Amino acid sequence: MVKAVCVINGDAKGTVFFEQETSEAPVKVTGEVLGLAKGLHGFHVHEFGDNTNGCMSSGPHFNPRNKEHGAPTDENRHLGDLGNIQAAGDSPTAVSITDSKITLFGADSIIGRTVVVHADADDLGKGGHELSKTTGNAGARIGCGVIGIAKI
Repeated sequence: MVKAVCVINGDAKGTVFFEQETSEAPVKVTGEVLGLAKGLHGFHVHEFGDNTNGCMSSGPHFNPRNKEHGAPTDENRHLGDLGNIQAAGDSPTAVSITDSKITLFGADSIIGRTVVVHADADDLGKGGHELSKTTGNAGARIGCGVIGIAKI
């Protein structure tokens, strides 16, 4: 079993935990994010664990297979495409995702990369906007943090 944690800072703040039983098992992502306006917010793993220039230095979505942006259930998607989280607007936003594409093991591990919470909804690559197939047109990066190894 591998566990990881990400402390998100910025206009959005929170803590997100990652847990994977084996390299073949899905990753369970749980936690909460504060400071989100009501609605959907893009939630992605970005390529770099570099937050020296805030969330902007985290690079693009983690995409080692060079695919188009898509929904978490799409075969053709970035590994870092985790879809949206739903905010009520006046309380902490729960994060509860199970994903079979990301991993905490091996060369494609997300450990050391950055979680980014976006201001707007991710259109999951289906919005027809010029950014749909690269970013999901999810807007500004309003919170981020580096994923680190957690104590088991």
